Amino acid sequence: MPLIPLHDANPRVYIRAHYVTIALVAVNMLVFVSMLGLSEDALFDAVIGYALIPARLFEGIELPEGLAGVSPLMSLVTYQFLHGDWTHLLFNMLFLWVFGDNIEDALGHRNFLLFFVLCGVAGGLLHGVLDPGSVTPTIGASGSISGVLGAYLLLYPRARLLVLAFIFIPLRLPALLVIGTFFAQDLIWAATNAPAALEVAVWAHIGGFLTGMGLVTLLKNPRVMLWHRPPRPWG
Repeated sequence: MPLIPLHDANPRVYIRAHYVTIALVAVNMLVFVSMLGLSEDALFDAVIGYALIPARLFEGIELPEGLAGVSPLMSLVTYQFLHGDWTHLLFNMLFLWVFGDNIEDALGHRNFLLFFVLCGVAGGLLHGVLDPGSVTPTIGASGSISGVLGAYLLLYPRARLLVLAFIFIPLRLPALLVIGTFFAQDLIWAATNAPAALEVAVWAHIGGFLTGMGLVTLLKNPRVMLWHRPPRPWG
């Protein structure tokens, strides 16, 4: 990961507390921690029962008899709250924390929650449509958070971000460059079937990102302008 966002110079205007963003981070953390104590078999069952499995959704494959889980349609929501390891979880939550509060500010609390879930659903659907026979479980909030990034790019492309480049070099860069880099990486990986993409549901990222760009124009506060330029306290 070439750029790691740490902070954005983009104060909220319309809400005092970004409690939906906080709640989403907390739920993801709690789900992950609650699964740490499961046995290997119980963890496998939980992942299979609540992850997105394209073959369940598009080809009607059933879960093993006796295994608890949700319906294939509901798995489009539940998969968003499962993560494979600490790195997967913490990077997703970092991105949600840095960018989510401003999108919640622009959309309002209820619209932001709806937006977050729908971006994840759209990302999961695109991922599944392109490989409908796959029985590989897909988990993670990356599609939802990619939607947040897509919305942020449309609303605040000139916001200044503090990022770590190549893990240890601090830089202050515009959101257009940072977010554009992530989206371009996903597009390249998807177009070239890069080995790095084998472990990442890049089409879920792309679907979530494009959905976020579309939904934000429909759900945002009318007073929030596209391509807004926030204050630049760093000069």
